[in-house]
Amino acid sequence: MQLDVRPPKYIQIVNALQARIEDGTYGPGLMLPSETVLMSEFDASRPVVVRALEILRHAGWIESHQGKGRFVRGKPAPPRAVPTHAATLLAADAEGSVRVLDAAEVPAPATAAAALGLAPGTPVVMRRHLVSGAGTGPVELRTYYVPAALAAGTGIVLGDPLPRGLKEHLHVRKGLQYSHATERVSTRPASTEEQHLLDLDTGDWVLTMQLTVTTRDDTPAFMIDTAAAPGRLDFEDSFPVT
Repeated sequence: MQLDVRPPKYIQIVNALQARIEDGTYGPGLMLPSETVLMSEFDASRPVVVRALEILRHAGWIESHQGKGRFVRGKPAPPRAVPTHAATLLAADAEGSVRVLDAAEVPAPATAAAALGLAPGTPVVMRRHLVSGAGTGPVELRTYYVPAALAAGTGIVLGDPLPRGLKEHLHVRKGLQYSHATERVSTRPASTEEQHLLDLDTGDWVLTMQLTVTTRDDTPAFMIDTAAAPGRLDFEDSFPVT
C-alpha cells in the first residue's frame, strides 16, 4: 500500500510562497495576499497561516509593516557556510575519537535554560561526550542539552552513540526543520571535573563555545556547551571579504 505522506500545512504554505517569490509572481516590494485570502486558498486556519508567514519573515523572504501588511523582500542571500568546528559538533558521533560519558535527565542549569528559553530547573536531557585527538589525549568536553519534552521518545537519554548526530536524529525522530544556529565563544577557569577529564592543571582555563540550534518556527531545539583544552584544539574558518 502506498502512503501519501505530506508535510504539515504550514510548511506547504511556506514552500508555495517561496516558489512564487522565486519565479517572480510576488516580486520585491509587492504586498502579499491577506491572511484571509491565504486561509481560503490553502484551506488553513489563521494560526497556521500566521505561523507560515512568520517563518518567511524570520528567514528574510518578507517583512511586516504594522497596519499595512506583509511585503516581499525577495529571495535571501545564501546563508553563511557553517564554520568547520560547528559542523563537527553537529555531525555524527564518530567512533574512537568521541566517547559518550553519560546521558541523563537533569534540571537545566542556568546557561542551558537561558539559551533554550526555559525556566531554570526545567527538565532537560544532558549528554556528555569526551573528544580525544590523535596523540594529544582528551581535547574537548561537549555537553548537549535538549528539552525533556522534545527528547521524549527519541532514545537520546539512553546514551547510545547517534550515527546521524543529534541534529539529524531529532529531524528524523521529531520532524524538526532548522533555521539557524547561534555561536558564542568565551573563556573561563576549568572546573574540577574538567581538569580531571581534560587532564588539566589546577588553575588552567578552557576555551568555551555555546552553540544553540533553532528551528524554523523560532524555537531553540538544543544547545551544545563545549569546553576545550587550551593549545590542543584549533578553530579555523574561512569566509569571503569584499
